Amino acid sequence: MLISPRTDPGPHTPAHERVYRALRTRIMHGELAPGQALTLRGLGEEYAVSMTPAREAIRRLVAEGALSLSPSGRVSTPELSAERIEELAALRSLLEVELASRALPRAHLALIERMTTQNGAISEAVVRHQVVSYIRLNLEFHRMLYLRAQAPAMLAMAETVWLQLGPTMRGLYGRVRRTGAPSGHRLILAALRAGDEPGLRLAVRQDVTNGLRAILSGDSSYT
Repeated sequence: MLISPRTDPGPHTPAHERVYRALRTRIMHGELAPGQALTLRGLGEEYAVSMTPAREAIRRLVAEGALSLSPSGRVSTPELSAERIEELAALRSLLEVELASRALPRAHLALIERMTTQNGAISEAVVRHQVVSYIRLNLEFHRMLYLRAQAPAMLAMAETVWLQLGPTMRGLYGRVRRTGAPSGHRLILAALRAGDEPGLRLAVRQDVTNGLRAILSGDSSYT
């Protein structure tokens, strides 16, 4: 289900949907650390709802792989193995390269300029060591382009991968020594300006996989 984190639920949105959307956004943007426990009571108090809406929101997020449910009933954000991270990085590569390719014919100058501005905001978040802002802005950078692909089912699948990676991204990127936005973003923007589809596919593939793999390998200087 494609839900933009920027979309605020209306006043008549059911309680379970409000909790689901808010918690989903927090997880995707890395506001929760890997292995962080959640309770029905805690969620109910935080979002001013009864335990039933909180339970329904948790059920949906467990089904999406955003939360883990232990045999004892403990709910927490997942702690992903290196193998699982590699698998999700490969999924990002498959999905996002195709989304970028489909978006290219509709990537007009106004979009490229907005993405360039967004990339500047990403650099500022890096300089200020704002990990959650970095993750949010980075995902928005990619979403700007992928929305032009006009492939909502594919984008929904990509967002599910982002969702599953959110807490892990917080833990991993918090250890990275960066001085600016990822270099892959500059290559993506250059390929868009040139209308270079092979170059765009390569730039997106490198951007969505190299970072995670470099971090997993212990290269904290990745930029």
